[in-house]
Amino acid sequence: MIPRVEDDYDDDYYDDDDYYDDEPADAPPPDSLARKTVRGVGEALITMGLVVLLFVVYEVYVTDLLSAEKQQDATAALDSEWSSNVVTPPPSDPNRKAKLELVEGKAFAKMYIPVFGNDWKFSVVEGTTDKHLEIGPGHYKDTAQPGEAGNFSIAGHRVGKGAPFNDLDLLQSCNAIVVQTQTQWFVYRVLPMSNEVAGWATNPRAKEAACTGVAPLSTTLGDAYAKTVGQEIVVPTQGEVIAPIPHQVNTTVPPEQQARLLTLTTCHPRFSDRQRLIVHAVETKSYPVADGFVPPEMTEG
Repeated sequence: MIPRVEDDYDDDYYDDDDYYDDEPADAPPPDSLARKTVRGVGEALITMGLVVLLFVVYEVYVTDLLSAEKQQDATAALDSEWSSNVVTPPPSDPNRKAKLELVEGKAFAKMYIPVFGNDWKFSVVEGTTDKHLEIGPGHYKDTAQPGEAGNFSIAGHRVGKGAPFNDLDLLQSCNAIVVQTQTQWFVYRVLPMSNEVAGWATNPRAKEAACTGVAPLSTTLGDAYAKTVGQEIVVPTQGEVIAPIPHQVNTTVPPEQQARLLTLTTCHPRFSDRQRLIVHAVETKSYPVADGFVPPEMTEG
C-alpha cells in the first residue's frame, strides 16, 4: 500500500484574480504631426547622405579604376603603333619639328613628371571632351604640338577619372615635365612663379642646374609674356591661357619669335570646377629617341 500524501497546499495560496492583471498596459501616445515630420525629414537626410557618399565613392574610386583600364588600352595601342611604324628621323633644323598625325581620341605622346615619382606617366590623347579626359590627359585641339613654337596645351582631371593632375599645385619653378613622341623627347621646365619674377636674377634657385634656360619670359621675349608665369588661378572663361602667347588673344608676334610653351590646366580647388589651376612651362631641351636612351631629366626627383 502506498501511503496517501496529504495535500498541504493552501487553496488560497494564490488567487487568479491577483496573479493575472486584467488591466491593459499603458498604450503609447499617438504620434503627433510634428513628430512624424521630424522622423520623415531625418530618414530623408540619412538616405540623401548615403546617396552622396556612394556618389563620392564612385567618382573618386570607381572612375579611377575605369580610367586606369582605358589609359592602359591607349598606351598599349600607342606602343603597338610606335613599334610597327617606320620612324621618320627628326628634322635636322632644331627650329623645325616633325608634324604629328593627330587623331581625336587616340594617344600620340607620353608625359612624365619626374618629381612625382617613376610611376607618374600618362599617355596624352587628342581632345579634351569628357570622353577623352576619361582616358587621360587631353591635348587642346588647335594648340601647338610638342616642341612647336606656341603653346602646347593639355587638360586633365584633378579628382577621379585617373586624376592625372591631382598634385599639379605642388610643382615648383624649374621642375621638369618630359614629353615623348615617337621620334623625340622634349624637356619643359616650369617657369618662375609670380612672386619670383622680380628677383629672379638674384634668386639662388636661378643658379641651380635644373634652372638652366629658365627665366621670366618677359625679360627675354618682351612684355607680351608679362602674364606668363609658372602658376596662376583663373576662372573657367579665361580660355586665353592656352593662346599661343598666354593672355594675348590677338597676338602679332610671328611664330618664329614665340616661346615653345607647355600649359597644363585642371580644376581648382579639388572637388570643384569653380576655377582653373594653370601651370606654364618652357621647353629647354630636346633629344632624339634612341634605343636604350632615357633623358637625364627623368631621374630628377
